[in-house]
Amino acid sequence: MTGLPEIEKETAATRGRFVLRRDGEEAELTFSITSPVLIIADHTGVPDSFRGTGAGRALVEALVADARARGYRVVPLCPFVRAQSLRHPEWADVFQS
Repeated sequence: MTGLPEIEKETAATRGRFVLRRDGEEAELTFSITSPVLIIADHTGVPDSFRGTGAGRALVEALVADARARGYRVVPLCPFVRAQSLRHPEWADVFQS
């Protein structure tokens, strides 16, 4: 995951995303805000130019760190986020089934 640009968080009233930008392309993890203490991670999109860089995992790690810092839980609706949550039992405090 070295050499990746900084992950930015963008939020609106009911939706948001974590995004990596490089060379005009974006990798993103989008979410829906259901309440101040619960969000739904609904999509992860990683363009071919980011594949093999660890961008997808870095986006999930940013989500986990943000959830811990802000005190919300995550429903991993996105298959990629769900798979990552199952691979990392140390993140169980963040994910809700």
